[in-house]
Amino acid sequence: MAENGTDCDQRRIGISKEQHNGNFTEPSSSNEQKQKEREDRQSIVLWRKPLITLQYFFLEALLNLKEWTVKLWHRRSIMVSLLVLLMVLMSAYYIEGAHQQYVRYMEKKFLWCAYWVGLGILSSVGLGTGLHTFLLYLGPHIASVTLAAYECNSVDFPEPPYPDQIMCPDEEGVEGSISLWTIISKVRLEACMWGAGTAIGELPPYFMARAARLSGAEPDDEEYQEFEEMLEHAQAAQDFASRAKLAVQNLVQKVGFFGILACASIPNPLFDLAGITCGHFLVPFWTFFGATLIGKAIIKMHIQKLFVIITFSKHIVEQMVSLIGAVPSVGPSLQKPFREYLEAQRMKLHHKADGGPQGENWLSWTFEKLVIVMVCYFILSIINSMAQSYAKRLQQLRPSEEKTK
Repeated sequence: MAENGTDCDQRRIGISKEQHNGNFTEPSSSNEQKQKEREDRQSIVLWRKPLITLQYFFLEALLNLKEWTVKLWHRRSIMVSLLVLLMVLMSAYYIEGAHQQYVRYMEKKFLWCAYWVGLGILSSVGLGTGLHTFLLYLGPHIASVTLAAYECNSVDFPEPPYPDQIMCPDEEGVEGSISLWTIISKVRLEACMWGAGTAIGELPPYFMARAARLSGAEPDDEEYQEFEEMLEHAQAAQDFASRAKLAVQNLVQKVGFFGILACASIPNPLFDLAGITCGHFLVPFWTFFGATLIGKAIIKMHIQKLFVIITFSKHIVEQMVSLIGAVPSVGPSLQKPFREYLEAQRMKLHHKADGGPQGENWLSWTFEKLVIVMVCYFILSIINSMAQSYAKRLQQLRPSEEKTK
């Protein structure tokens, strides 16, 4: 694998030398042109050029729809098979019979798993900017289950309304019967599905770098170009960030499966670089995806679950609220809404919140608004990204139009 990478790098260096000798376009002028085009694209955002951005976004969406329609038409035999399978499933879903209890159970589990897989993909796929769905959805869900488990002394929450709403069972458990492992087991399915979604979201950088290496073309992707520059100036890297990126690249390239597993098993903002490295050095797909899936869906997910569960365990929460109250001057005023929020949650768990209208706590109000703001920013970033993709299409058409004139 390393020998193939070295040969390809030598061929690329040879090409750049020929370019420098004048056989092709000067590298400096080409790089300047690419930089200028990139800056022009990055200026196409909703808050600077709203009309152009929206126009380019809709045109890019139509082009993507057309491309996907053509791809599906070329694979029409697979689509026909999927449609037949869907018709069989729909028949089983709507026809009455003893099998309906199993159908309802499978439907519930499938939708629940698909929800968390989708959130995991959104967290790492890079459509615009990633939506931090662990902080916004999975983390709060695990925290709610943890608080409820310690309050109810049980995790056998009635279904329904769980998981949409958590309530204590009518027969509460014995005090002290809740263990760390009990809570981990309760939230294992959704956590592993979310982790699997993040692993799927890491595939685009891998496929992009692999396609670029096999075709010999250099995609106009900032992360890939940064990776290329890092390989060229590996010996001169001095700052911590560059050395960290080189360490990730060397670990993945030299250790292989276990190197990818190590990078995927810890919270690692540089994992995109691992995907690009694996694609660039033509690491087999199942080696990359298998290590990524095990690392993110099993090892890393259990680390994150442990952190959230320990942080929101009963005695830790009580200590944190007490510490807030110890802050000079503003402590008591800050402590009051936290205590009110926790008390309101306890009342809901014990079915005591149905008697009358409940005032909305400012903590829950703030979190809801934060979620709305982050989701809106995520949608805006997708619009900007797709508009810039269409601008890139236009820039790529210009040289070919000039040649035909």
